[in-house]
Amino acid sequence: MTPIPPVQIFGAFVAFGILLAFVLTIVLIPAYVVRMSPIALEKLAARSKTPLTDTPLARVLRRSGVVAIKRAKLITGIAVLIVAISAAGVYRIEINDNPVRWFKANHPIRVADEVLNEHFAGTYDAFVVLTHRDATALPEFIAAADRLMSGVDPQSTGSVRKALDAKNEDASAYYGKLIATIDDAMFDTDNPATADALEQLMALAESAQSASMYFQRPDILQQIVEIQAALNDSGYVGKTNALPDVVKVVSRELRGGAADEYRIPKTVPAVAQTLLQYQSSHRPQDLWHMVTPDYSSTAIWLQLKSGDNQDTTRVIDFLDDYIASNPLPADVELRWAGKTYINVVWQNMMVTGMLKSLLGAFAFVFVMMAFLFRSVRLGLLAMVPLSVTILGVYGLIGWIGKDYDMPIAVLSSLTLGLSVDFAIHFIERARAFLRSSGSFAVMQKKMFEEPARAIARNAIVIAIGFTPLFFAPLVPYITVGAFMAAIMTLSGFTTLLLLPALISLAGPWLFSEMGKQDTPLQAQSTTAN
Repeated sequence: MTPIPPVQIFGAFVAFGILLAFVLTIVLIPAYVVRMSPIALEKLAARSKTPLTDTPLARVLRRSGVVAIKRAKLITGIAVLIVAISAAGVYRIEINDNPVRWFKANHPIRVADEVLNEHFAGTYDAFVVLTHRDATALPEFIAAADRLMSGVDPQSTGSVRKALDAKNEDASAYYGKLIATIDDAMFDTDNPATADALEQLMALAESAQSASMYFQRPDILQQIVEIQAALNDSGYVGKTNALPDVVKVVSRELRGGAADEYRIPKTVPAVAQTLLQYQSSHRPQDLWHMVTPDYSSTAIWLQLKSGDNQDTTRVIDFLDDYIASNPLPADVELRWAGKTYINVVWQNMMVTGMLKSLLGAFAFVFVMMAFLFRSVRLGLLAMVPLSVTILGVYGLIGWIGKDYDMPIAVLSSLTLGLSVDFAIHFIERARAFLRSSGSFAVMQKKMFEEPARAIARNAIVIAIGFTPLFFAPLVPYITVGAFMAAIMTLSGFTTLLLLPALISLAGPWLFSEMGKQDTPLQAQSTTAN
């Protein structure tokens, strides 16, 4: 559901890994054990000198089972309180990312970034692209040209007609070729009427070509200057550069270098002359970094001191508000470009995509749980550790002020699988014990023996397995380690404390296998005795 290929690949990779691990577990491990000799099996069993039922972990789990049943209402109330606090923390989450912050604070790249942005206008680029689109100008010109050419001998102006009918994706190039063709036709013709018509067509084409070079107009350039001034004064932008800066600098130098000559010339030919002078004294193609050759599109280069997506979003919002108060001409389109803007677009796609994926996966997991247990009620019960873990982890992120960035967004999907895994194991074993004994007390006692030890060891091993990431050189790796350890810890506690508490309070409603003669309340008293 996430419209980002790397995230889709990550999801497919994780799914394949889990499926492969499952196949190896049920095929390779049994095959290996079967091939072991009896002596090797005895040695393997003799390595543990302490009985599994008498380890510190086993004693703690056994005691926690008693507490979960006796203090069911208290534990449920604490869980509800944690969910409420976590929900408030979720609303405090700020969505933001900056690849430079993936390095630790003392990393040379991050230190250099801070120093450069402190002394210069900014190392992060964004571009405001202005494009002029006049859909009526060229058709009107062709219509006027057709009227001029209607009384002319087509044999003597065939090349002109061919140039008029040529493709016209680039207006400036189209008019340039047409003018050259008209000039050749005027030289070749000896018919006064044809020459007069071609001369009028030449004037019409030159006028249309001048009009098509939209961003040579002084009034439009002045409007760009005003946009630059607003951005520079906003406090969000270090510096801006655009076509008017080139025009003003060259104009000043052509007029003696006085400070008051640093301005936009008053006419289109004067602007064209400054740009021609600029191209004559530099590499001609350098000008096309700021404007297209047909002058129908130009860019304002923004230098930003921060690469945070939130800071780029503030600039975008500021310019949107400015344009709303100072509208551009109706036929001018404004677009954003640059790496910082791409990061903002990616972030928005990531957030909406991961949210849809998370909600979709949540619903899909619930349907699977209800199908697996053949019970909607047990399906809802299995979703409790999942829901508490998701809210708890993301609530913690909100309260500590950690930005919702790429690693957290991608790993959010893993919360579902890891959290629901323990619940499946717990509920299925609990139901099996209830079926065999019909007694809640017996089920509770057995559940906090081998099943509880398996769940606890699984959570501990996986949580510890991610701790080496705490020493990784990149912050995303550290985030992954902390995130996964928190998921395992919280989902383990929720499964071993909250699930038995809820079963104690609503056992008969949840399990049809529970005998009515042995209700949870009776089981509590039995356990206490």
